[in-house]
Amino acid sequence: MPKDSKAKEMHQVEMMIGYILRIGVVVSAIVIVIGIIMMLVQGTGGYPNGVQPTGFRSIFNGVMALKPYAVMMFGLFLLILTPTLRVAVSIYAFAVERDRLYVWITTIVLIILIVASVIGYLGH
Repeated sequence: MPKDSKAKEMHQVEMMIGYILRIGVVVSAIVIVIGIIMMLVQGTGGYPNGVQPTGFRSIFNGVMALKPYAVMMFGLFLLILTPTLRVAVSIYAFAVERDRLYVWITTIVLIILIVASVIGYLGH
């Protein structure tokens, strides 16, 4: 691959990573604001005092039932997911550069993020 086309592709990957981060933050902020507005309109979070959704399934069910607190939690979930997605795209970027060391390091980081998320989810 010629250097110029490789540099162009790397620039496109970097731009995609930037878009992912921006879009992830904006979408999560919009979802959180929608949850806040729903809470103000409904006058409640949708759950009794001391009860809140803690797992993905309960958050998803709460979003489907239009419970404001669940909508806000879903927005936070999207915010947490954004940098994880960025790490996944970085693996592709390093593969394009043919930088095997960083592909392996970034893959290990992604695995650690996924395992930590699963442990956190199961440990709630």
